[in-house]
Amino acid sequence: MSEPIISAHSYKTSADIGPWTRRLILFLRAMAALSMLKGLLHWSVVIGIGDPTGTAFDQKEQAWQAATIFFAVLDLVAAVGLWLAATWGGVIWLTAMISMIVIELFFPQVFGGSTWIPALSFLLISAYVVLAMLAGRERGE
Repeated sequence: MSEPIISAHSYKTSADIGPWTRRLILFLRAMAALSMLKGLLHWSVVIGIGDPTGTAFDQKEQAWQAATIFFAVLDLVAAVGLWLAATWGGVIWLTAMISMIVIELFFPQVFGGSTWIPALSFLLISAYVVLAMLAGRERGE
């Protein structure tokens, strides 16, 4: 069974939560909201709402279809795990972020090869690592 990284329920009162742990929880919740929006965006494209190209999903390239479905599912699952501050949520979120970096950098034909998406993803991963380390130090881990 996976234990939460940080769970608000594991502390008796909110005063037991240190400032870095609180910041980490806020960051995880913000990333959960962002992942939820990303997942819903991918699903909207699958069902044909808001597709900028106007091309039906089944008429797109197979690599694009596979990547879109992959991120549609992964981002929504990551959003739930991040909101709960569960360990598996962080792992799934990191998997989604690193996968997006790889697709954008090494397979530009899939989503267009943007350079700002990998940069932003790397920045968010770095922020998560720093906050997790500071929160861990605060708890004496």
